[in-house]
Amino acid sequence: MTVITNIRSPSISNVLKLKKSLLDGLKSFWHLKHAHGHLLRLGLCDDSYLLHMILRSSFALGKINYTKLIFHQIKHPNIFLFNTMIRGMVSSDCFEEATQYYKLMRIEALLPNNFTYPFVLKACARLMDYQLGAKIHTLVMKLGFHYDVYVNTSLLYLYAKCGNLDDAHRVFDDIPDKNVVSWTAVISGYIGAGQFREAVDMFKSLLEMGSRPDCFILVRVLSACAQLGDVESGEWIHRYADESGIGRNVFVCTSLIDMYAKCGYMEKAHSVFNEMAEKDIVSWSAMIQGYVLNGLPKKALDLFFQMKRENVKPDCYAMVGVLSSCASLGALDLGEWASSLIDRTEFLENPVLGTSLIDMYAKCGNMWSAWKIFKKMKERDRVVWNSVICGLSMNGHVEAAFTLFGQVEKLGVHPDGNTFIGLLCACTHSGLVDEGRRYFNSMKRVFSLMPTVEHYGCMVDLLGRAGLLDEAHWLIETMPMEANAIVWGALLGGCRLHRDTQLAEHALKQLILLEPWNSGNYVLLSNIYSTNRKWNDAEKLRQQMNKQGIRKTPGCSWTEVDGAVHEFFVGDKSHPLSDRIYAKLDELMKELRAAGYVPTTDFVLFDIEQEEKEHFIGYHSEKLAIAFGLISAPSKHVIRIVKNLRVCVDCHEAIKLISKITGRDIVVRDTNRFHSFVEGSCSCGDYW
Repeated sequence: MTVITNIRSPSISNVLKLKKSLLDGLKSFWHLKHAHGHLLRLGLCDDSYLLHMILRSSFALGKINYTKLIFHQIKHPNIFLFNTMIRGMVSSDCFEEATQYYKLMRIEALLPNNFTYPFVLKACARLMDYQLGAKIHTLVMKLGFHYDVYVNTSLLYLYAKCGNLDDAHRVFDDIPDKNVVSWTAVISGYIGAGQFREAVDMFKSLLEMGSRPDCFILVRVLSACAQLGDVESGEWIHRYADESGIGRNVFVCTSLIDMYAKCGYMEKAHSVFNEMAEKDIVSWSAMIQGYVLNGLPKKALDLFFQMKRENVKPDCYAMVGVLSSCASLGALDLGEWASSLIDRTEFLENPVLGTSLIDMYAKCGNMWSAWKIFKKMKERDRVVWNSVICGLSMNGHVEAAFTLFGQVEKLGVHPDGNTFIGLLCACTHSGLVDEGRRYFNSMKRVFSLMPTVEHYGCMVDLLGRAGLLDEAHWLIETMPMEANAIVWGALLGGCRLHRDTQLAEHALKQLILLEPWNSGNYVLLSNIYSTNRKWNDAEKLRQQMNKQGIRKTPGCSWTEVDGAVHEFFVGDKSHPLSDRIYAKLDELMKELRAAGYVPTTDFVLFDIEQEEKEHFIGYHSEKLAIAFGLISAPSKHVIRIVKNLRVCVDCHEAIKLISKITGRDIVVRDTNRFHSFVEGSCSCGDYW
């Protein structure tokens, strides 16, 4: 007896040591192999619990292949070990292999249990394998697991992920004790299918049932409110979050910022941001992107500088917002400085960052730098190609844009709607009507792309500028969708160019129905009346605007000097250098007149004296910005201007002469097109 005891005691001790080391956790692959070898030496190859611990440790160390090797050495694995493998594969994102082990388990005639289904169904959902999931659902019903809340929630998640919301809702209705995970799954399913209203309504039902949602579900529902533009529901959720004590959660706060920003309520977004106890880079990025989205690029840059002062390192999304702001303001130097804060290889390896940098250079008129970034990009997806095609188009490099599109076709990159918007804009830039028709018609015939209202707008703009107003009007009347303000605005622009007052009035009536608050529509028609000397009609339109409280949007131009963006309004004298700016402008006007310049006053709105008209147009915001650039920027520095409205005919002609007289390159981007003035000529080819 003593001998037997002496033989068995070391074995029990060794087993206990092995169990303890496995429970404590193995810290390296060497420890794992040592423990596995120890298990084999002790002859414990059939001990399910120890094998389970070994498999779990192997998964934890990320040794997937070694885990599979261990498992396949087991002679008769039971359901417990199969479940370990399936769960481990799912946790390691090896979803295909997880389903393979499930199938192997069924081949071995083993019946799954309630621990099997949640994980294998999750694998099916991630693989979008609806067919296997439906078969598993049948087995669930046969084995009587359809009352298990975790199994049902996994089925619900599967159907929702695969877009079969009817089946998902039926499973949801059959769950006797619905938990937050079940509600989250069905709400996420609605959001994934784009049914945002149903998602918000389900959330309201969740609260009515007395359940307490977690932060994750609040974040998801706020994203649905953002997609709907439903600020009322968003505010209601905001109040609930504050009352329930989770309103200070950083993820919830960031989602609230995003929701308010996408609904156009930047003051409320800023209020949430200011009240945050902790701000991570995602919160900063959401605010910056919100300002960009709402057309407030200067505020986006101010916030970026504040972020820098607080030593927060920008991420990809913050940088995209900053570069978009620089692009909007034409702030090339500032954009280059901002891009230097991130390693250049990140721009070349990340298509999102690379596209934003290309777009910034292109919109600032530096297409050469945009092209260099494009050529160095390591991954060129369709969005990257589109950004370069659009950049070339807006900078007047029309043939280069067409050539690049030919490369897109040769490389097998399937173009999308944005590709054709770039091509159609190139055609509009140069008045290439036949080419525009060919690209427009090829969308459906060659590339199986249905033209959207934006493409019709481009075609109407192209035809209208070419004087083909009847064809443009016919195209609007035969569109398969309702024309929006952009389409009618394009026709109105063509009418203004070719002085077709009758058709312009028709277009304006449509625009007033669509956006009665937009002063630009009234101003454009006033310009047409003024050109045709219909002063009474212009005056009546002015009175109508006053009666309805509609105010003309003031012209505003931005220019960058020494990394700072300066803002000018028409007739503005608030700038510290106003005296010098106006003196320079008066000096320029004398030189322009000596060079044969005659002010174009046709489009001044009202019947006033010629001298007063000339004074009125002489201090447009873009002229003030150019005068500031001439006195402030080095002589070889390109003067870049961005204007919030169209550059008028007079300013266009004046800037051409200013470029010639001063020998300065001037780049002006307005809401209509891109103008690059060099030695008295413009990239738009004077195609007005």
